[in-house]
Amino acid sequence: MTNRPFRVVAAILLLAAGPVCALPMGSVDTWMVMGDFAARSRELAVNYALTPRDAIGAAVSRWRTEPEGGATLREVGSLTYTRLVKRWNLPDAQANLWAVGTLGSVRSSGAKAEALWSPSAMADYETTRIYLSGGVKAQRSATVRQSTAYARAGFSFYEVDYDEIQPWLIVEAKRQRDVVSKTETAAWLRLIHKRYFVELGADDQSRVRFNFMYNHW
Repeated sequence: MTNRPFRVVAAILLLAAGPVCALPMGSVDTWMVMGDFAARSRELAVNYALTPRDAIGAAVSRWRTEPEGGATLREVGSLTYTRLVKRWNLPDAQANLWAVGTLGSVRSSGAKAEALWSPSAMADYETTRIYLSGGVKAQRSATVRQSTAYARAGFSFYEVDYDEIQPWLIVEAKRQRDVVSKTETAAWLRLIHKRYFVELGADDQSRVRFNFMYNHW
């Protein structure tokens, strides 16, 4: 078990090198690759941190809605801009406020591609043992009006040194409004290293979810 001064230093180093939990960008001059794979959605994204507060990138995603009239598959390609709006460095923790803007195109089943724009905002609070976050996201085109709000909470099972892998348990509640509205909950195990994390879990309908992040520097 590490002592208190080392824990504080380790937390600062982890936050400087990359995310303790899923921050949307890494430190300056680093590449970040992220993937999110669930039963009804897939997303793969990459970004590059231009400054300590700004990153640009690209993403591809697809998701399926299931209204009464039948399923609709939507595919998106987009460019992204991530901004660290505010950071609070606390004695044993850190809090962040993020904004992300996306411009791209969306193609729905049997339809032509449309221009798509998507603003989102998120906030997080984290220590070496506790993680809290929440956010909102909107996706808009001529025919798409999807809104999502979520809250997440997690804890680590034990503390580790800087070069060791740390396991976390994360739970999430998400409300999504699209063709239909639905609320989902999910839980997963997250393994975090100083340069990557992987997650595996399931939602409240026993559908498997897998995520990953890799920070290249």
